[in-house]
Amino acid sequence: MLRRSVVVIAALASILFVPARVEAQTAPAEIRIGHPYAGSGPYASISMPVYLGLKLWVDRTNEAGGAFVKPFNKKIPLKLIAYDDQSSTATAATLVNQLITQDHVDMLVSDSGSVLTSVAVPIARDHKQLLFNPTGTGAAFFTKDNPYVVLLADPASTVWPKYISELLGNSAKTAGIKRVALLYATNDFTGTQASTIRNYIKAHADTGLELVYDQGVPTATSNYTVLINNVAATNPDAVVALGYVGNDIAFLRNLQDSGQKFPFLFMIYPGVEKEELLKNVGATGMEGVFTYAMSTEIEYKPNFGMTAAEYKKAWHDTYPDGKYEFGFNAIAGYTVGLVLERTLATTESLDQLALRAAVQGLSGKLTTLDGPFEVDAETGAQLGEITPVGQLRAGGKMEAVWPLDLANGKPTFGKK
Repeated sequence: MLRRSVVVIAALASILFVPARVEAQTAPAEIRIGHPYAGSGPYASISMPVYLGLKLWVDRTNEAGGAFVKPFNKKIPLKLIAYDDQSSTATAATLVNQLITQDHVDMLVSDSGSVLTSVAVPIARDHKQLLFNPTGTGAAFFTKDNPYVVLLADPASTVWPKYISELLGNSAKTAGIKRVALLYATNDFTGTQASTIRNYIKAHADTGLELVYDQGVPTATSNYTVLINNVAATNPDAVVALGYVGNDIAFLRNLQDSGQKFPFLFMIYPGVEKEELLKNVGATGMEGVFTYAMSTEIEYKPNFGMTAAEYKKAWHDTYPDGKYEFGFNAIAGYTVGLVLERTLATTESLDQLALRAAVQGLSGKLTTLDGPFEVDAETGAQLGEITPVGQLRAGGKMEAVWPLDLANGKPTFGKK
């Protein structure tokens, strides 16, 4: 009897004391979030708004006591560990490695854009660290054999051009827009989009679409005068010019200086960072340009987080100096924070693959100010948050023109 009582008491003791001991050993004092950003250099204009949007979310979450972390059933403060990579891929690679091996971050957020993300993907994979990827959309990043990357704030580059390709096909049938010139910067982001558009044109030759110019140029290109003349010499009906912010500013300035006119001109950043382009090019130089109509223009109804209008006010209240314009990348940074928050609230542990499973669990259920969140289960690519095509009008106003179910205006075409 005595022996059995001792056994029972020992068993009860183990039941009573183990949970408290486990929580004491495993519950962190803070959740460490690592993030390299470009504070200077050619990618600062897209990177800094992502960083500042993420920081805004961190600060506001900590003001509310931290983020709720499911495995510990309580809120835990967040610590943002951020380093400036100065738009250098070599520096970004060093910093990503440092965040993993020295800072031992719980959640790793890559820098903005495909160029600076490209070096983070293999490092994160080698260290079996999940890479929370804001806007690095290059198709090569997402493969079935790599579960350590997930795209959060915009769709993969192969998905981005879905609607502009469709608009080209429709315009060929209805408006005689058939001869297409394709000019693109040779990086993962714009190169993948160029490939998708090229394949669409080839597959829809029956509509009359024809690729009359197809040229890749270095991302560092800053003068397009000769290129514009070369494009014009092919007598195109439509020009698709794909680059980053600096590329688009240079192209539009050189286009104004050249006096050339194209009936149909599509570019990326007049929509992605409209305020930045308006400041550097002016509304007149952008009038008539087709571009992506981002979540700064389309009012989604989120089921988690602030609306676009609420967030825009919070952004200007937090950053009143106006040094960085409120555009899509500002929304992207905040969207990353919202996904991290929901991931922590639903994950079974802080194990990296458990975090990946939690992100996947949000797919099809989460809608933010950036639109419906949908992740490809096999590759981690973002399939939701697809952007319609818009066209800029007088004064910088934008109207969505394609697809028709999202349109509030009709496409208009200029004369050669």
